[in-house]
Amino acid sequence: MIRAVIVDDEPPAREILREFLGAEEDVEIVAECANGFEAVKAVSQHDPELLLLDIQMPKLDGFEVLSLLDRSPIVVFVTAHDDYALRAFEVHALDYLLKPFSEERFRAVMQRVRERMNVGPALPPAQIAQTLRQKPLQRIVVKNEDGSIQVVPVSRVDYIEAADDAIVIITAGAKLRKQQAIGDLGNELDPDRFVRIHRSYLLNIERLDKLELYAKDSRVAILRDGTRLPVSRSGYARLRELL
Repeated sequence: MIRAVIVDDEPPAREILREFLGAEEDVEIVAECANGFEAVKAVSQHDPELLLLDIQMPKLDGFEVLSLLDRSPIVVFVTAHDDYALRAFEVHALDYLLKPFSEERFRAVMQRVRERMNVGPALPPAQIAQTLRQKPLQRIVVKNEDGSIQVVPVSRVDYIEAADDAIVIITAGAKLRKQQAIGDLGNELDPDRFVRIHRSYLLNIERLDKLELYAKDSRVAILRDGTRLPVSRSGYARLRELL
């Protein structure tokens, strides 16, 4: 059986998906979700093979949901926006249903899902989100150890520090740990605001107070709150381009 999770904030859309999936003999709907928070929890609990996911939703959008998943279901975007649909097709990472869609189109997508199940998802969910997102991140979502989710506007981030295979986001004195490589997050942030000043640090340049020479060819960034961060030679070159 293909265990499926439906995620859409509009009840009529969930009803149509429920009806179409109900006619598939090898599909079991294990959860229906009306928002992104419910979706992250449902995927963690049920470990579905298929995630039917709306993109434009309140609280958490579809991309943010994917960035938080600790499972790798096959993802089918259900969207009313054809620009997302076309980009999904271009990266060959998943399929999509462009609202409003016919039952015939739905059946064709389900056939592709069955074919994909033999080889697994083409890309991890977080990478799918990164590939399809067209604009720099405006906020970072973090899943805490207790399962709760925090949403941090990037304007509130002071800097980001690498921590083995994870990162620590420092914002107003608070520290939030996120399971993501610092380079991957750096690629999603606005390069005019966040600078990789060191292999272990991404700095919000709005927090920078001054740069000081620490030793020969070595500098330190001093933030407005007094925090001192090392600056590599390449990091200094990147800072000079923006300052």
